[in-house]
Amino acid sequence: MKKILKFLGILLPWFIGGLLFRSDAVFYKSLDKPVFAPPGILFAIIWPILYILIAFSIYDVYKSYSYKDTGDYNKALVINYISNQAFSFFFFTLKSPFLALIDTIIVLISSLYLYYETKQLNKNCKLLIPYIIWNIFATILILSIFFMNL
Repeated sequence: MKKILKFLGILLPWFIGGLLFRSDAVFYKSLDKPVFAPPGILFAIIWPILYILIAFSIYDVYKSYSYKDTGDYNKALVINYISNQAFSFFFFTLKSPFLALIDTIIVLISSLYLYYETKQLNKNCKLLIPYIIWNIFATILILSIFFMNL
């Protein structure tokens, strides 16, 4: 039970951005999007899966190491977490594809940094590969949306 609670404690914060900064389906539908843009509902399916994989990766690291023994990993995790959560605010609250694009680039770079730091500590860094792939796709998508809606 203690392990489940610890895992949930790691997982739940990843959903905060979605709760604080609700997606605006009307805004998303109003934008010009490239042909490869997925329907909005797909995001509601993909992100929980990615968050679960991220949480398992984090859980595995902290199962083997104490927080104070993972300095650079902690920095990578915090940068990635904050930038990940900021996307919804920039895109849906401020309705700024430009700020969302800048943020998405930061999320991509920080997810690569997080993967690198995780790999130094744990073999389950592979759990972050779908997240990185999605971030590459998201960067291309938001870049396209930004230019199509200038």
